[in-house]
Amino acid sequence: MGYGVTSLEKRLKENIKDYRINNLFQMRELQEYLKCVSTLADVSLLLTERHGERAIVIGDFIMEEPNVVENPGRKLRVFGRTIGHLYTINNNERPDRREHAEEFLDSLVAELAVQATEAYKHAETALYADELEVKLEKESYQVKHGEKEDRLTGVLNKNYFENRVKVIERSEVIPVAVICVNINDWKYVNDLYGEKESDRLIKVVADILQKEASPEYVIGRVDGDAFEVLIPIAEAGEAEKYCKRVQASCNGFVDPKIAPSVACGFVMKTNVEQTLAELYSDAEYEMFQNKYDIKHAEGYKERLQHV
Repeated sequence: MGYGVTSLEKRLKENIKDYRINNLFQMRELQEYLKCVSTLADVSLLLTERHGERAIVIGDFIMEEPNVVENPGRKLRVFGRTIGHLYTINNNERPDRREHAEEFLDSLVAELAVQATEAYKHAETALYADELEVKLEKESYQVKHGEKEDRLTGVLNKNYFENRVKVIERSEVIPVAVICVNINDWKYVNDLYGEKESDRLIKVVADILQKEASPEYVIGRVDGDAFEVLIPIAEAGEAEKYCKRVQASCNGFVDPKIAPSVACGFVMKTNVEQTLAELYSDAEYEMFQNKYDIKHAEGYKERLQHV
């Protein structure tokens, strides 16, 4: 997968936005269940998706398309996100029965939320296990066969890059430029066009990093959309010029779908007592500052969205 494997806890919080009610329930069984509820409580029911699209209608439910913002009904929530709304028309004439029906419907939504949560956790856990297995197999293969290159990009893979970092550390070479490079809005491309195009974006950026580099530069892909570049015995201004060349080359890339853009941050190791790992954190901070400036610059969104 282009972006690597995130933690299960993080993906459970994020991926629920991609699920609909029919992903979490057997719709025919749910409809029969709601029919029983409608009969017992003497109510008409409307179950909608998160944005108001009708999913199940039970009884004579005469109502225009609901405004889920101003009138959300009873919210059906999973991991803190609303996945649906339940609307009711209470047909009971007796106040006491109407009150009991309302309490019953509150319990119904709570039970549906529990069922949806369990179904969601089961589905995402299975996917997570599959992705983790693939990742572990890939890393095991790389270690076993001594692979140096990242398969997608051709730059050094994370394991081998970290070995090169240790070699440079032991050699006590100074100065060393430490450059952090991160692709801007990789997730936007992944969400809009899918994994194939988002992987192509990563490959394009990696190609540019190599094209603009000198032979002695050490380039590694350290995360899904993140790269690190080391320049041993860097000359004054060399790292800054390299970053500008990379960004200019990205901005000059013309394509109907992807619009490569990277944020860069760099710091210099000038003392043998400093560690490259510590300096990477400083370079990453500079990169995030650069990312903020780029993403708020005039014309950035228009280029990204091909407006």
